Amino acid sequence: MSEENQKQNLNKINWEDKYSSWKDWKWQIKHTIKDIETFEKLLGIKMNNREKKEIEMTIQKFPMAITPYYLSLIDINDYKNDPIFKQAFPNPKELVINKYDMTDPLAEDKDSPVEGITHRYPDRVLFHVSNICSMYCRHCTRKRKVGDKDHIPNKETIEKGLEYIRNTPQVRDVLLSGGDPFLLSDEYLDWILTEISKIPHIEVIRIGTRVPVVLPYRITDELVNILKKHHPLWINTHFNHSREITESSREALRKLANAGIPLGNQSVLLSGINDCPYIMKKLVQKLVQNRVRPYYIYQCDMSEGLSHFRTSVGKGIEIMESLRGHTSGFAIPTFVVDAPGGGGKIPVMPNYLVSWSNNKIILRNYEGVITTYKEPDNYKANLCNLDCEHCNLTLNLDEAEEIKAIGIEKLLSDYDKAISFTPNNNERMERRNNE
Repeated sequence: MSEENQKQNLNKINWEDKYSSWKDWKWQIKHTIKDIETFEKLLGIKMNNREKKEIEMTIQKFPMAITPYYLSLIDINDYKNDPIFKQAFPNPKELVINKYDMTDPLAEDKDSPVEGITHRYPDRVLFHVSNICSMYCRHCTRKRKVGDKDHIPNKETIEKGLEYIRNTPQVRDVLLSGGDPFLLSDEYLDWILTEISKIPHIEVIRIGTRVPVVLPYRITDELVNILKKHHPLWINTHFNHSREITESSREALRKLANAGIPLGNQSVLLSGINDCPYIMKKLVQKLVQNRVRPYYIYQCDMSEGLSHFRTSVGKGIEIMESLRGHTSGFAIPTFVVDAPGGGGKIPVMPNYLVSWSNNKIILRNYEGVITTYKEPDNYKANLCNLDCEHCNLTLNLDEAEEIKAIGIEKLLSDYDKAISFTPNNNERMERRNNE
């Protein structure tokens, strides 16, 4: 959506005073829409009293917060069917708690060795560094925490998390999450990234954020310059619908990509929003057009108040079936169910393996073509008993040296520091060693 259209969409704002501040992300936060009256005023929408009462009850349990930018994307001519509206505006269905809904469906709190850290997988941890978001997404799996002032991690909590990472050498990958890490100040985020980067066994840092979607102006040149200092750094964002990819969000993604930061996207499959093969294919294609690799499609979690968003797993498989072979391979995310109880992400996909025997497998492709693949006759599998010390495979995993120059070639090279060769048993060298 163009800036002019955004301006027209929020035609109730006093633009003479405020439009010049539109791209100031702090102005956006300051003017976050948190009540129904402001929402109605800005979009020129009038809800009936019954609707208001039900929504007010919802807000009391699950607060509302919408950035002016994201609000401006709503199609006011059909707002109740608009995917932006559905993700941002409270729905009384959020108060419907089914018997199988859970407060913490992913058992993040149970897998937390210290406050702020979730350690579920062997070599990586989730580091909750913020519980503040620029917008409260209605499908959030962490509704129990986000926006709760009692759960905002302070510096002492962050220090405890850092100490746990320092003392856990098997951790090589740290994912900063929240809330949204980009709602921290530049200086504070820089400090956290610096402290993590100092830890010798940390190989990569990741950041999960929805800022490029709901507050793209937060991706400032200053922030990007900070992020560039901490490579290897990866960022995963959270676009759910192609209507969220606007001029402003594309500019934010461009800045990050040009800074050499690999970008991924994690979508959630949401009923009435993106549970359509055509919509999802359009989304992944627009993502790769903007140098964002589709990473995951999540089956919606079983958090309290999300049942109206949940689809069948079969719908997700149908969408995956419509992507494989029908668009570029690198545009196809992995469809996962984040297992209730903390079992982690489990990939779910259509079955392309029809059958197999000792020497042949039967496969089918996206068109329904059935084919065979002949297994090699002379392959002998290595029988692994995990006795790596006596394994006959090459287990030297050190980086190979690219060039090994010797003799005069070594002295002639510019990349080697050697300046002379001395024969063995040289008397002068022996005198030096004896001194």
